[in-house]
Amino acid sequence: MTPEEVKSLPEARLPDLAENVRKTIIASVAANGGHLAASLGTVELAIALLRTFDPPEDKVLWDVGHQAYAWKILTGRGGDFGTLRKHRGISGFPNPSESRYDAFVAGHAGSALAAATGMAAARDRLGGGGGHVVAVIGDASLTNGESLEALNNCASLAGRLIVIVNDNAMAISKNVGGVARMLGRMLSDVRYNRVKAAAERMGHRMHLTFLRSAYHHAEQIVKSLWLKNSLFETLGLRYIGPVDGHDLKAVMSALTVAKNDKRPVLLHVVTTKGKGFAPAEHDPAAWHGVGPFDVESALAGEAENSAPETKQASWSDVFGEAMVEAARRDPKVCAVVAAMKDGTGLARFAKEFPDRFFDVGICEEMAVTFAAGLAKSGMTPVVAIYSTFLQRAIGQIQHDVCLQNLPVVFAVDRAGCVGADGFTHHGMYDIALLKPLSGMSVVAPVSAEGLKEALSSALAAGNPVAIRYPRGTAPARAGIENDAGRIEGGKMDVRIYAVGDQVAKALKVKDMLAVGGVGAQVVPVSQVKPAATPERDGALAVSIENGVICGGYGESAGVDVKFGWPDAPVAHGSVEELEREHGFDADAVARAIFGLVARRKLKGGGSDG
Repeated sequence: MTPEEVKSLPEARLPDLAENVRKTIIASVAANGGHLAASLGTVELAIALLRTFDPPEDKVLWDVGHQAYAWKILTGRGGDFGTLRKHRGISGFPNPSESRYDAFVAGHAGSALAAATGMAAARDRLGGGGGHVVAVIGDASLTNGESLEALNNCASLAGRLIVIVNDNAMAISKNVGGVARMLGRMLSDVRYNRVKAAAERMGHRMHLTFLRSAYHHAEQIVKSLWLKNSLFETLGLRYIGPVDGHDLKAVMSALTVAKNDKRPVLLHVVTTKGKGFAPAEHDPAAWHGVGPFDVESALAGEAENSAPETKQASWSDVFGEAMVEAARRDPKVCAVVAAMKDGTGLARFAKEFPDRFFDVGICEEMAVTFAAGLAKSGMTPVVAIYSTFLQRAIGQIQHDVCLQNLPVVFAVDRAGCVGADGFTHHGMYDIALLKPLSGMSVVAPVSAEGLKEALSSALAAGNPVAIRYPRGTAPARAGIENDAGRIEGGKMDVRIYAVGDQVAKALKVKDMLAVGGVGAQVVPVSQVKPAATPERDGALAVSIENGVICGGYGESAGVDVKFGWPDAPVAHGSVEELEREHGFDADAVARAIFGLVARRKLKGGGSDG
């Protein structure tokens, strides 16, 4: 379906459209995995936006793509939505290169309001008469530092700007902090909502624009009796709401009023995360991001919300267990997360040590500097954070942690390629970003046992340490300590330095090389910085790392040949598909090494033993 078709559809058919969109979302996520609950909650909002505005002339920015699946379906991508998150298919996040209706890249929470303010300011200064700018942000995103900075500035920087706060009381985990409490008070004030409900019944019967405006003006008066100190009004935004986000008439009415206002407007829309899918409504956190599942079994309460897992623990699970053990040994050990308790494996830690577990919401910069304060005052904090979100806090890590050599440990989860989440979420840059920082040590465990040992050592190190590990299951043990002595006939042509999780791939490469008569040794690398100097005995020195080559381990170690991810965005798909596409799978690495060894031998280089 196209925006034009949405706009021309009779109003009586809109509920059926919403139901069909939800069915499409559920079917595609059940088949491919994805972010289910948040997008189910914004179906009516997406329809209302397309009925009220005219994208792409009007710019609609979705803060994080978790809530934008309906928008994708209704802007010409419904027919291809079955390819969601598949290689060369529909991206799981807004992407301007995919569609002209996606106004801005949106993988990380908190950026939409600042970008929207910039777009509105440019429109005003370049003399563009039309073109509304709308930012749709979650209530959890509203607490992000960048969102609050933009909220503080938007009214003074731009004219017509509409900020829609999608309030479902959830991020990935339950929201925390003062802004969440403020929104809660707005929703729960009995007297205000009683009067407001009566006014809305009248407002629904008002179809003319000036009557809508009169209704919302009256609402402002009613609201001011009980919500005099609304943060948004203080900052110069006209506040409208709360509005039932599943009442299409109410949302379209409020959007029309906001559209006709010359001032920045904040529209507070209340939605139910997981709307229309009972398991997700009941447990939105569990159904935030899911693997493939069977719909009927899920509705019957008989299915898990993800693909069947192996008995082998994930890296996150191993880290979580190690943290519990460490906290039992040392009362100074504490954990800091940015709205990612479950994703980082710390749910058990939070339950057992609630006084030593700190969730600061979607505020990665604050998490780092808060941890620096903890460390400065005698505690031993561990900041558990996804690699892609760590990028937002590099300045704080250098300035607030490293320059003071504070004992903060960074547990960098989802390091490397994350597959279907795509280029906004790949954790390929942490080595290159962390390696230059003053006094920072970087560790990449090879196995679950190695991760436990790395955490124990990091907690005792007395300086900043980052431990990076990928998504997925962790091998119990490395299975290899040093491959020397296993070269048939003592022949040595290649030494492969495999960083962290790349050991298994390196061993496959070694076996392939052996079939072709090339002798190779695999050297596991868990200490990325400081990096050991490769041996110089005539063997070809090769590095394999699950990170970008530019600025990575191989570059600092000075190896002859480096394999890793390119200096360019890597799309979405399975890890295996993406490795093949970028010449980074075992077959491609082995072929490349064969060619390099052959050329060295032709030139008279290399070593026979």
